Order: sequence, then structure tokens, then C-alpha cells
Amino acid sequence: MKLETLNFKLTNAMVGKFVWIIAFSIIFQGTAPVKTILFFGNSLTAGYGLSPEEAFPALVEKQFNKNGKPCKVVNAGLSGETSAGGLSRIDWILRQRVDVFVLELGANDGLRGLPIEQTNKNLQAIIGKVRAKYPKVKIVITGMLVPPNMGDDYTTQFKAIFPALVKKNNATLIPFLLEGVAGIEKLNLPDGIHPNIEGHKIVAGNVMKVLNPLL
Repeated sequence: MKLETLNFKLTNAMVGKFVWIIAFSIIFQGTAPVKTILFFGNSLTAGYGLSPEEAFPALVEKQFNKNGKPCKVVNAGLSGETSAGGLSRIDWILRQRVDVFVLELGANDGLRGLPIEQTNKNLQAIIGKVRAKYPKVKIVITGMLVPPNMGDDYTTQFKAIFPALVKKNNATLIPFLLEGVAGIEKLNLPDGIHPNIEGHKIVAGNVMKVLNPLL
């Protein structure tokens, strides 16, 4: 075999191999891993008064997938849920894999005037269980407020629960989940507490600003 012919065959083989390497690289680069985001909360997360597709967790999933950040959202919201109720069911919820855990609980504790220490202890226990099951999970905590009629001391201490938990657990904070929605009549259902469809769109935006760097 002539040297020129051998070189030609080797060159073709190398080019073919190189093309396959590029093709596989493109395929794998274009297929980003799907992250599972678990929203664990109360009626706000559940989308009280709306269909599941209209609640902010579903809106977050839709928008992230549209933006090229594939994710699967699990809505584990339960209307009326307290921190104690969440603690009692977290083990069952954690049977599925979780990459990002969004904790949205405490509001019902505050509305009922439950002891601050109790709420803090329950939320910390939930976080502890999540981290024990999935050490690499990214935890996001949603800040909440209670009405001023609960008294200055209570409202101040309640607000402080969430940033303190974030600092203690190296988590990420959404300062106030209902920012831009709470107290605005046209963005809430007739009860004045739960966001309507337009309100949930704003809440989804609040959440995405914080989640985006984590995906």
C-alpha cells in the first residue's frame, strides 16, 4: 500500500472519529439534567381557589423549561398546613428525589398565634430531615409576615424566624413570598388572603428570581 493511500485512510478515520466526538458533545450539552424542585407548603403553594396549573409552582416549572433550564416541579402544598403538620408528613414526601427544596410554611402558625419557638423548632426539624436524606439538596426558605393585629413583639419575632433559619442552615431566602401581591385587592381572591391568577404570576416571578441561580 502506498504511503499516500495509507495517510488518506488514516486521515478519514480520524476525521470520522472527530465528527462523532463533536456530535456526542452537542447531544450531551443540549440535554441538561432535569432538576426536581419540591415546593413544600400550605394553601399558598397548593394554589387555593385555583387549578393546579394556575398556581405559582406550575408557572415556575413552565417558565424554567421554556428558558432552557429543564426542571420537574412537585407541588406538595396542603391547605391549612402548619409547621407541625408539615413535620408529620415530610418523611413520606421525601421518598422522591429532590434537588431543590422550597419550604413555604409558618404562615398558618402565625395567623393562629402559635408560639414562635414551636414554629422555629418544627421548621428546623423539617430542614434537618431534608438534609439528612439529601445532603446535596439546595434549600430555599420563603419569608412570611403576619398581620399587625398580632402585636408588635409577635410580628417582629415571627418575621425574624426565616432569615435566622437561612443563616443557620446555609439556605437561600425569598424575603417575602407575597411581595407585590399582599394587600392588593385586584391580585387576591375575595378572602383578601390568597392570590388570584394574576397574583400567582407575580409570586412565580418572586420565586424565579431566587431559584434561577440555583438551577
